[in-house]
Amino acid sequence: MSVKKLTALASLLLATTLGSHTALAASPSSESSVHNIGIVGAGNMGETLGKLWADAGYHVMLASRHPDSLQSTANDIGHGTKVGTAEQASQFGDVVVMAVPYGALPQLGKSLHQQLAGKTVIDVSNPYPGRDGATAAKALSLGSGKASAQYLSGAHVVRAFNSLAATAIASNAHHSPLIAVPYAGDNAQALAQAKTLIQQAGFAPVKTGDLTTATRFQPGSSLFLQVLDEKALRAQLADAR
Repeated sequence: MSVKKLTALASLLLATTLGSHTALAASPSSESSVHNIGIVGAGNMGETLGKLWADAGYHVMLASRHPDSLQSTANDIGHGTKVGTAEQASQFGDVVVMAVPYGALPQLGKSLHQQLAGKTVIDVSNPYPGRDGATAAKALSLGSGKASAQYLSGAHVVRAFNSLAATAIASNAHHSPLIAVPYAGDNAQALAQAKTLIQQAGFAPVKTGDLTTATRFQPGSSLFLQVLDEKALRAQLADAR
């Protein structure tokens, strides 16, 4: 084979190899991609988020202490939505959502420790002392983000969606301009997954920072229950500094 042909062949092989690496780099890794979402708690918030994500193409499992009672809700959501126990949903989900009364987090963190270890857990619950007792009082004192991370030890906790009522989420998804959802977390991959899920639900994600900043949109804060677009939310965050 001539030198010219060998040079051309080498160039072709190099281009093919580089192209393969580029394609691999552009593809989401199996670690960061999300296909299955397990939702522990099937009240208004769990059902609302489950429907938005199922409509967006995700596989969803709803969980409660009585999963058989959720079948009609799953049928209403459609898209093959499954029902199960908290253990089953936590095992099923690439990401797990805690949509339960805040007072349930300590016990769930213990009983689901194995299933949640190393996973992204989006905590949408809120601490109310009148309902959740000492668990809520600790969360409001320490900060809801840091408290949730302690209660769900071993998981990568992200606080998100808790600043909006379920009715506001249902009625404002994919609104133009997009309504903003503040979120906070300590783990980069968990934050990236949460950001994508906020976008896929039809909202504009606004990261406030690490879990200590979740106080900025917990109960009692100026942003709690405020329905704002991204520009207005960022302006309020800047004014509050």
